[in-house]
Amino acid sequence: MDLVLKLREIRRLRGLSQKDVARLSGVGEKTISSFETGQRIGSLKISQLRRLLGVYGLTESDFFGGSVERQIAPWEMDEDECATQRILDDLRGLPKPVQRTMLGKFQLMLEGASDVHNHARDKRPPHDSRPSYVRENPEWHMLTSRN
Repeated sequence: MDLVLKLREIRRLRGLSQKDVARLSGVGEKTISSFETGQRIGSLKISQLRRLLGVYGLTESDFFGGSVERQIAPWEMDEDECATQRILDDLRGLPKPVQRTMLGKFQLMLEGASDVHNHARDKRPPHDSRPSYVRENPEWHMLTSRN
């Protein structure tokens, strides 16, 4: 998603005017406007972006990691992404000690599922690269090239 669109839409989602953001961030109102229209987005400094994100209650990883896109356009997420996001949102709402406990248990579940998946994969018969007519009719094996 476009940086200009993300900046503008996240401000709107937070119910803030450019004037509000300017007052809270210390970045000029005209500067914010020029970023949101794309006129000066190329001159956006990291320090300005950090101040804007602070006002919006976002980290840099939130902003660049996809959570903003999910807030702005949740309809673009597939069903699995929505379910995962709901779980993450619920987890973040828990107290930190409970979060750590849940993450530890979730990690154990993932390791167990990975072990089961790898074990099942190892039990599959090896892939036979011979053509099916040779596998199904052993007498054809005698007629195939030895070169």
